[in-house]
Amino acid sequence: MNVSDERTIPLWAQIDVAPDAVPLPHDDHSDVVVVGSGIAGLSVAYELALAGKKVTVIDRGQIGGGMTARTTAHLTSVCDDYFSELIGLRGRELARLFHESQSAAINRIEEIQQTEAIACDFRRVDGFLFPSTSAQEAELERELEAALQLGVAVERTAGLPFAGFSAAPALRYARQATFHPLKYLRGLTDGVRARGGGVYRDTIVEKVEEKDGGVRVATASGFVATGKWAVVATNSPINDRVALHTKQSPYRTYAMSFEIGRGLVPDGLYWDTEDPYHYVRLQPGDGETDFLIVGGEDHKTGAANDGNERFAALTSWIRGLVPDLGIETHRWSGQVMETIDYAGFIGRNPGNERVFVVTGDSGEGMTHGVVGALLIRDLILNGNSRWRELYEPSRKTSKAIGDYLVENATAIKNFAEYIAPGEIDSLDKLRPGEGAIVRVGLSKIAAFRDEDGTLYKRSASCTHIGCHLHWNSLERCWDCPCHGSQFAADGTALNGPAVSPLANVQ
Repeated sequence: MNVSDERTIPLWAQIDVAPDAVPLPHDDHSDVVVVGSGIAGLSVAYELALAGKKVTVIDRGQIGGGMTARTTAHLTSVCDDYFSELIGLRGRELARLFHESQSAAINRIEEIQQTEAIACDFRRVDGFLFPSTSAQEAELERELEAALQLGVAVERTAGLPFAGFSAAPALRYARQATFHPLKYLRGLTDGVRARGGGVYRDTIVEKVEEKDGGVRVATASGFVATGKWAVVATNSPINDRVALHTKQSPYRTYAMSFEIGRGLVPDGLYWDTEDPYHYVRLQPGDGETDFLIVGGEDHKTGAANDGNERFAALTSWIRGLVPDLGIETHRWSGQVMETIDYAGFIGRNPGNERVFVVTGDSGEGMTHGVVGALLIRDLILNGNSRWRELYEPSRKTSKAIGDYLVENATAIKNFAEYIAPGEIDSLDKLRPGEGAIVRVGLSKIAAFRDEDGTLYKRSASCTHIGCHLHWNSLERCWDCPCHGSQFAADGTALNGPAVSPLANVQ
């Protein structure tokens, strides 16, 4: 196995979205160049191809192989950070538009999977918010009041299909949904190609710029893709060093799947009021067995290196609720980008006219990605969107200044780590399968020793803006706590905003 691929495997991993995709083989010209092939990038490409635009999609890795493959695929129009909080930050009208746009995203997924005949296990289900303890019940009343102000279809209910919760209070949100994300992306890819679009994998984009009244997208292979517009739809934007990254922060989230007898838990979406919270859903299996997916135990990227303990906590929590749960089948982690005011950054990249961006999923990446497609489609075709102000990338939310300062303190603290000692004082102490930061003279080295004894020595400085990296033993990669870049143990860049690999150290 290549050291760049030694990561956890999600439940969805058996699906290859585009097995016949190849790297960009030549210079390319189209109307729209889309960077990123997750739910956001392929949804943007589909909408614009449907409108008659020639589209080119480019991804640094496998098509659909980024963070969309590491989701739990909840499709919800409910604010992940509570409608009451969103109203406090953005006001009632923008909060109403948030719910409207997220609902529209679910509707659009439903329409597309019907129109394109995508067998992706899409189904409408109810969503349930419930308190883990009686002390948290007051939060339900606050959320009920806020949701009703926005016209959300919600009601009080009692009783959940979990041990000890037969009479527990809950809020029931109607017409939520779920699906198999990679089956859906495979259908989107087919739809883009059927309308003349190109989809290319294993092609690293190094630069996105406006030039000569259009856009120029340069790749590491030397080939260039040009067009009228570009859309950067990566988990964390690769084309901007400051403007957006200071307003969002990366968080690591964990997920597991277990076998469960069909009918033991009614199909639905369930999430609690803990902080960090937990979330549960079903995925259809074969025969009489389904999969129950549970997620949560989030923390800031790089702030902890205890993935197995997080999985143990998830296992304990869900087995307490569902005693008849079967064997564990998969465990994986992903990364979400939390914005300071809970809505994504979608629209024109600050300072650009023809470069657009979709980022800041805030834990709702599936719906935010589709909202991005609808909003950017309207901006390109019509010049405006009713959701433009809500998701405007250049916005400043004055009421979120406290969160802004807290999140950006991470970068200040991170740079101070360069003067601290290494985690181990000698490379000789590094055992097979381990990674650690080692100080050698004035430099910090990100060192990893493979099982066969091969030693990889790379710079501990992220190639985005130089933040100090942290080892992630679960995913066997280097994480950047500042802005979410990830690197394989051999230094290969896996996730933006970093594009270049870590520098080799002799």
